[in-house]
Amino acid sequence: MQKRRIITTVNPSASIEMSHHNDVPYSNVGGDDETPTPSPKATAKIRKVSMLPLVFLIFYEVSGGPFGVEDSVSAAGPLLALLGFIIFPFIWSIPEALITAEMGTMFPENGGYVVWVSSALGPFWGFQQGWMKWLSGVIDNALYPVLFLDYLKSGVPALASGLPRVASILVLTILLTYLNYRGLTIVGWVAVLMGVFSILPFAVMGLISIPQLEPSRWLVMDLGNVNWSLYLNTLFWNLNYWDSISTLAGEVENPNQTLPKALYYGVILVALSYIFPLLTGTGAIPLERELWTDGYFSDVAKALGGAWLRWWVQVAAATSNMGMFLAEMSSDSFQLLGMAERGMLPEFFAKRSRYGTPLLGILFSASGVVLLSWLSFQEIVAAENLLYCVGMILEFIAFVRMRMKHPAASRPYKIPIGTVGSILMCVPPTILICAVVALSSLKVAAVSFVMLIVGFLMHPCLSHMDRKRWVKFSISSDLPDLQQETRECQETLIR
Repeated sequence: MQKRRIITTVNPSASIEMSHHNDVPYSNVGGDDETPTPSPKATAKIRKVSMLPLVFLIFYEVSGGPFGVEDSVSAAGPLLALLGFIIFPFIWSIPEALITAEMGTMFPENGGYVVWVSSALGPFWGFQQGWMKWLSGVIDNALYPVLFLDYLKSGVPALASGLPRVASILVLTILLTYLNYRGLTIVGWVAVLMGVFSILPFAVMGLISIPQLEPSRWLVMDLGNVNWSLYLNTLFWNLNYWDSISTLAGEVENPNQTLPKALYYGVILVALSYIFPLLTGTGAIPLERELWTDGYFSDVAKALGGAWLRWWVQVAAATSNMGMFLAEMSSDSFQLLGMAERGMLPEFFAKRSRYGTPLLGILFSASGVVLLSWLSFQEIVAAENLLYCVGMILEFIAFVRMRMKHPAASRPYKIPIGTVGSILMCVPPTILICAVVALSSLKVAAVSFVMLIVGFLMHPCLSHMDRKRWVKFSISSDLPDLQQETRECQETLIR
């Protein structure tokens, strides 16, 4: 991918000659909110994602509800669990969401963080970012059909193992993949319905618990009996992935306005969906820390409201896993489309279905999910966390570098801090990443290292395929030159 080539856009008369030797090979700053589409006819059929569906897509990219936060209580007790979900968003979630808002509106295109890193550090590191994030997303998504069945197997024992379980995983994956194929707007509104259904039982549980609440239970803490590794990993796992929505920026209606607001509302929704159920569960039920493991909220629901509320929480948990699957697959598939539009992957990955969805991106992501659904995930998921951490370090570097290298570039949403403030904002989450990495095992580090090496080898292989013209690569000419934008801004200021 080092040669020069003629690139065409949806307008047959428009073409440019572009070299990957430019300092900023992939960029789009300010200006047009629309992404290039296969044809004007296809454009007319593609509907953009509006505010409410986008908020719930963010909710499912990050959270999906309080399912999985129970381990924070067993690891550290009620007080530290509550403080963690109150303080941790300021250390990690809010900085990541702010960076996503600024960079996502600076580059309102599909591909998201891949484009940020490419523009700041070059195509090689942009490709590595894309590989690590896509791989971690597919590994993450392979868990959801399995977890969905795990929540239901208590009511349907046949789903616990054997052919019924295998068939159920395949059917569920095919069904949810088809929803992704039918369009992102459909996925967004399905996410809204699933989100409301998943949140409501905890609102009911909170109201029922009021007479039984004892605030003194929230203050229980034993610093001598804290599993810091489990505690930090639980917080980290439940409050990350804010940047995933950036890979869909090109499909958002007026992203320069909608994306920052949706992230703001998303942060509030996610924080409340964790804090209030924890207040209910720890304040209304006598503490038995060893019982606070995955799925314990259903036991809390039964104790407070009876079997009907327990059933509702269990079905809500299963529904939440479907919502997270839909949101993650959308993010992963549009990321591949965005990478293809920028010449990082073969052009056929940019092909859209008649519904405007990335056909091959969906099929590749679904295939990865099916293949990984049969594996044991305990160590692989930990390796996924490490890949995610490396990707976030690249994003922080790209954010600061773009602030320093192109301070005059158009930023429809800009965090109101200077360069020094930008660096300082990235320090706490970077320290947290180092802590997560330090607490990982050597086996996990080895698996992650192998995955990184695969990415390092893939990029030159794709470059060789491009030079030999074995497959076609192309870059959309709809992406303006960032350096030219900066020069024009500087000339305007001088005048």
